[in-house]
Amino acid sequence: MADKEMKTAQDQREDLKTETDTDPKAGAEPAAETEECNTGKSTENKSEEKTEETSGSAEKAEETGKNQKAEETGDQKKSFFKKKEKKDPKDEKIADLTDRLQRQMAEFDNYRKRTDKEKAQMFDVGAKSVIEKILPIVDNFERGLENCSEEDPFADGMKKVYKQMITALTDLNVKPIEAVGKEFDPDFHNAVMHTEDESVGENVVVEEFQKGYLYKDTVVRHSMVKVAN
Repeated sequence: MADKEMKTAQDQREDLKTETDTDPKAGAEPAAETEECNTGKSTENKSEEKTEETSGSAEKAEETGKNQKAEETGDQKKSFFKKKEKKDPKDEKIADLTDRLQRQMAEFDNYRKRTDKEKAQMFDVGAKSVIEKILPIVDNFERGLENCSEEDPFADGMKKVYKQMITALTDLNVKPIEAVGKEFDPDFHNAVMHTEDESVGENVVVEEFQKGYLYKDTVVRHSMVKVAN
């Protein structure tokens, strides 16, 4: 019985081999099915890889956008904090001292100019007062020379002293005011008399009783004159 069973099994194996050898399609169908399965799996893998790549690129773009925004906000915060940053106390002290020094220098310059102007004015006032006291002496010299004879040696000495005094006054910018023959000017002339004279024009000075003098451009004494109507 055992020998019969072994023979039947061998016969079945041989029948299967013959069927596979005679019908090649039967063996190719499972191979094709396996290939189709493999191609499907590969396409699925590729599509999954593509989706993963696209999703990865989108995530990268989002990350870069977020990083840029973070950097911009960081720069804005830095600039904002820079504005609020306190200066160094040393720099503030230096700026304060520099400003105070500049102010003091400007004040000193103004003070110097003001004092120079005041000194010049004081000098002019003092010189004017001294000249006013000297002018009567000059007038007396002129009156004495008018009444002295030219041959008198004493008159010659008086003339020399008078010339020396007039030279000193000229060096001090003191000069007489022109009056006779000029039109009357109340800023320089003081009219004490009027006369009718058709030979001269109207408001013309015809005679001078006392000389007037100028110190620089300031009237020290007005000329005392007679004016024709």
